Amino acid sequence: MNIQSQTSHQSLLEERKKRLETIKLGGGLKNIQKQHERGKLTARERIDYLIDDNSDFLEIGAFVGYEMYAEHGGCPAGGTVGGLGYVSGRLCVIVANDQTVKAGAYFPITGKKNLRFQEIAMQNQLPIIYLVDSAGVFLPMQDEIFPDREHFGRVFYNNSLMSAMGITQISAVLGSCVAGGAYLPIMSDETLMVEGQSSIFLAGPYLVKAAVGEDIDAETLGGAVTHTEISGIADYKFKTEQECLDQVKRTIGKLGKKSEAGFDRIESKQPVKSPEEILNLFPELRTKPYNMLEIIERLVDNSEFDEFKKDYGKTIICGYARIDGWAVGIVANQRLVVKSAKGEVQIGGVIYNDSADKAARFIMNCNQKKIPLVFLQDVTGFMVGSRSEHSGITKDGAKMVNAVSNSIVPKFTIIIGNSYGAGNYAMCGKAYNPSFIYAWHSAKIAVMGGEQAAKTLLQTQIASMKAKGKVLSKEEEDEILQEIMKRYNTQTTPYYAAARLWVDEIIDPMDTRKVISKGIEAANHAPITKDLRVGVFQV
Repeated sequence: MNIQSQTSHQSLLEERKKRLETIKLGGGLKNIQKQHERGKLTARERIDYLIDDNSDFLEIGAFVGYEMYAEHGGCPAGGTVGGLGYVSGRLCVIVANDQTVKAGAYFPITGKKNLRFQEIAMQNQLPIIYLVDSAGVFLPMQDEIFPDREHFGRVFYNNSLMSAMGITQISAVLGSCVAGGAYLPIMSDETLMVEGQSSIFLAGPYLVKAAVGEDIDAETLGGAVTHTEISGIADYKFKTEQECLDQVKRTIGKLGKKSEAGFDRIESKQPVKSPEEILNLFPELRTKPYNMLEIIERLVDNSEFDEFKKDYGKTIICGYARIDGWAVGIVANQRLVVKSAKGEVQIGGVIYNDSADKAARFIMNCNQKKIPLVFLQDVTGFMVGSRSEHSGITKDGAKMVNAVSNSIVPKFTIIIGNSYGAGNYAMCGKAYNPSFIYAWHSAKIAVMGGEQAAKTLLQTQIASMKAKGKVLSKEEEDEILQEIMKRYNTQTTPYYAAARLWVDEIIDPMDTRKVISKGIEAANHAPITKDLRVGVFQV
């Protein structure tokens, strides 16, 4: 047992927990109190009330916006709380504006997060419930949230697409719904409002006064009575939020059942080898070797793993298993130093020709068998050097990338350690459209390792200064190197990645089985309608 490694991991997990507790306070206790004084629930209280008793809510994107927008007071959780939860027995995507964070206004990252929830609903054919309480676009940053393709307007574009796809959308307007944001509830299937609390209008009273000279209060302009009795924009009005949310539950409870993908599931079994031992097996130093098979056996049912091509391409482990009863195909980086049958020593965490070739074949096998894929990333990249280049490493890597890109079964990526360069891509990084992507507290995401990157950048700076006639001393070089390392290391943490939605969430390793199972459960709602086509392979 590695006591030192376990202690370090526990410290990092405790730090994650503390940061999460602060994030869950949203705009702070004072703003929460103001919300309660107005007779309103907070975003998380609304979700707690909405979901079924004794069911779990899988929050996604809690760390979005972390340490961003400091000059504007921050944006905890991106000003939006959302995830997967059961409502009246149906798995739903739930999105709730957090009014305690800048009145629920949309920062650039807020828009990105809301689009991610809509993407999840579309990919998995899940009903989506919007709990609306937002002041609209955060005006000081309007140029970064309003006009571009993936900005605020894309939300309503997606509303239209989802409606055409037959995906149920319910909007409970529990506070403000202003300007362009007013289209969200109106483009939903049904709109619910609360008397004295809700308002929907393209322009509020102050703007109306400035634009057309009309004096009018918010309730008369766009309150619940106005929109259920005069304009016909809203469908229901209620005295309290709780009554409003009760109607959402009743509506969701009446939805008809749809076809499923049919992924195989049997009775779940706990791993024989305890998942709690993972922290003992996983080294603190990211350069130290360890046996990925030991990690896999603590994640899969009954610790049973059927390894594919066990003695070939050993730096990538492929095989079949079950997670919480679901059949899965696992593609994982082996971190031990291994030796091929030809006697070649291969470094753990590196993708070689044979491992890329094996992984591509296994991924296609899983598509053929309609088995969801799980990628466990701890990869430092592809092997470099003349030997690999002459053997066609780029060609074999391209096969793997092609197979990952064109895969039609759901893909779930867990970044447990390093995630560097093209290795990130081949192992189904964010750019390769995983259904869900999570990171452990130990993840490092970058184009290359920090030390290598820093030294490369340093040499570039030295060359540039030499060209200008300036020669740096050894002390000056060391100082620049340390500054580069500090900046680079900050940008490779899982918090930096989660803040920008490069990963959906930072999870405790003990929750890995749960998030994969919930992800497959969501994906099972969407039948596979495409055939596997991989295009041209370099052979």
